[in-house]
Amino acid sequence: MRLYALCDQEMLDTRGIGVLEYVEIAKNNGAEIIQYRNKSANTPFMKKQLIEIRKNYDGFLIVNDIYELVEFCDGVHLGQEDLQKIDADIVKAVKILRNVIGSDKILGISTHNEKEVLQANECDLNYIGLGAYRATTTKQDIQGILGDKLDQIAAKSKHYVAAIGGVKPTDKFEHVTYHVIGSGLL
Repeated sequence: MRLYALCDQEMLDTRGIGVLEYVEIAKNNGAEIIQYRNKSANTPFMKKQLIEIRKNYDGFLIVNDIYELVEFCDGVHLGQEDLQKIDADIVKAVKILRNVIGSDKILGISTHNEKEVLQANECDLNYIGLGAYRATTTKQDIQGILGDKLDQIAAKSKHYVAAIGGVKPTDKFEHVTYHVIGSGLL
């Protein structure tokens, strides 16, 4: 299993855990990637958090949604809804985003079904997040649970696949590169 740790500020606040404490937990569990997600903070606060994480973590650091902060990390991850704010055509949205962040930054997007995975195959991406695998406490607006179908759909991707949504370290997949785990590390 390769670990992609989801550092969700709301989850951390609920559990009384600081960002740097979570970063240490992720490092101790061998996280290759940490994604910082904060749906309620302003941009200056998030910038400060990314700088602090970078001081304490030398793996890949990804910011969720706020591509304006990509200069403080290694890349950005966007969901389907956020891509549609850039352009209704997801392929065009990814092309615009890639031009904004540059070719040297990691770009990942969320996918939820086979149709979105096949559409992502047309895009200049580094990886896709695919799920939800099962219900999760870190995201309430899940579009559907894939369960055992996740691995079959992942096989259709030409990109690295990160299994998202309720993934546990003990889950086994054949076509998944990364397990995205948030609260499961705590």
